[in-house]
Amino acid sequence: MSHDWLIRFVEHRVCDRRVIRLIRKWLKAGVAEDGQVTPGEVGTPQGAVISPLLANLYLHYVFDPWANQWRKRHARGGVIMVRHADDIVVGFEHQADAERFLEDLRARLAAFALTLHSEKTRLIEFGRHAAKNRRARGLGKPETFNFLGFTHISGRGRTGDFQLKRKSRSDRVRATVAAVKETLRRRMHETIDQQGAWLRQVVMGFNAYHAVQTNFVARADFRYHVTNLWRRTLPWRGQKGRITWARMTVLRNRWLPKPRITHPWPSVRFAVKHPRWEPYAGIPPVRICAGGAR
Repeated sequence: MSHDWLIRFVEHRVCDRRVIRLIRKWLKAGVAEDGQVTPGEVGTPQGAVISPLLANLYLHYVFDPWANQWRKRHARGGVIMVRHADDIVVGFEHQADAERFLEDLRARLAAFALTLHSEKTRLIEFGRHAAKNRRARGLGKPETFNFLGFTHISGRGRTGDFQLKRKSRSDRVRATVAAVKETLRRRMHETIDQQGAWLRQVVMGFNAYHAVQTNFVARADFRYHVTNLWRRTLPWRGQKGRITWARMTVLRNRWLPKPRITHPWPSVRFAVKHPRWEPYAGIPPVRICAGGAR
């Protein structure tokens, strides 16, 4: 991110020169590597508490109003845009719209010293008719994409109809299990109640975010892995040998909550607030997705 552009965006809403000066100091703080400090010329400090806020502010001016105007002026079909900080997914009804938007987006970001992430940015065929269209052309299953910790899959439900499936990203789950394992080793001399109370918070936190439809297996597997790590850690407290699964089942049922759905389908959530709304009324099928900005 360009520091000059960022300060200009901040000055749209903040007129206190002391705040502006403080933000400039944050941006110029630099990065310390091997005892040497490199002054920051572009971007925001990695790990700084204000970095996500500044990045979101930057794209609020660079992407949001431009994308809204592009949809009104150039889109021939339906367009759905979702942006979370610097992660963006855009769905198009027509492939031509997706290709034109991608080229225009590159030019728009380049004007503000930004580039698209080369590995994350791609065009894929996705949605209700993606599998049928690809099968007619002799291609395989529709590609998947990762967004906000989930792998999104163009699949089918039990009745054979199209269903958007969301699975927890396997790499993120493995990283979380590894972090639990490391922390559990440091806490292995605590009492069982203390360990159980902490692990309950871990499982509840995981379920609170990942408890979406079509993701039951990932949440059940996470609970199993946490239980197994606990079972392997407990014997080290007193060196009394292995803990049986019968004993662990009792501890698991006492401390680790069972996975359940807390985030129903969007149509269910929306219909509760707006009873007159009919599911999928006037919403065109999305087939092409493009996303990933840096």
